[in-house]
Amino acid sequence: MSLQLPVDVVDIQKLLPHRFPFLLVDRVVEFEPHTRVLCTKSVTFNEPFFQGHFPGRPVMPGVLVIEALAQAGGLITQLSDLAASGVPATGKIFYLVKIDNAKFSRMVVPGDRLELDVTLRRMIRNMALYTGIARVDGEQVACADILCAEAKD
Repeated sequence: MSLQLPVDVVDIQKLLPHRFPFLLVDRVVEFEPHTRVLCTKSVTFNEPFFQGHFPGRPVMPGVLVIEALAQAGGLITQLSDLAASGVPATGKIFYLVKIDNAKFSRMVVPGDRLELDVTLRRMIRNMALYTGIARVDGEQVACADILCAEAKD
């Protein structure tokens, strides 16, 4: 796999362990190794969570917007390894450890395209601290500080 932007969902599946219905990143459009990533997620009415959240007034659950930011953060790690060595760090799995300063500014609905702008703030041993901002049409819809830790074997 080579690093060429944009990175599509086929290659994202080579980098992240998530699969339908929980893969929440469709494309990587900008990337700076060990620093920042900008990803997108096209939100369609066919998302399984819209069936129950909420019937007649579909809204993407805020927790899934935060999960999408965390997945984009994981792509910083994987793409940085790919940029440095030519191969992604396969087998690494990171788990969400902590969410701070989460704020939701607007609802995300079918037809929106989420822009997931995530910055790596710090790497400490097996942990990564990210700051993420989710936007729709340039308007902030959510933000959070996200701490993830690599799973021990």
